Amino acid sequence: MKNFNVLLEAAWIVRDVDSSEDAMAIALSEAGKLLNPKLEFVEVEVGTLSCAACGDEFMSVFTVANTSLVGLALEMKVYDAESDEHAARIAKSVIGRVFRDIPLKVVDVTEAE
Repeated sequence: MKNFNVLLEAAWIVRDVDSSEDAMAIALSEAGKLLNPKLEFVEVEVGTLSCAACGDEFMSVFTVANTSLVGLALEMKVYDAESDEHAARIAKSVIGRVFRDIPLKVVDVTEAE
């Protein structure tokens, strides 16, 4: 059995915001409230995307009509998993119990040291 670091991304919708910065702060706050204290071992931050044309990185947030879609990066360590696929299923299951209606996608699974 091995230990793995699993990185998931979540699509978080924030309504009635004036700016992308407000949307990011609200998304982080709301996600943190759902995760704590039960899942405080899950690290949450705003994700980044790469521009297809120039390769520059930018924050994963899109705002239209005072509604934002914020891409959150969720990272957790999974202990004693049989494989990287098993670790990904465990992470999605644990986080998915709290984020019931939030889409989750596995971005990366690496073996922990």
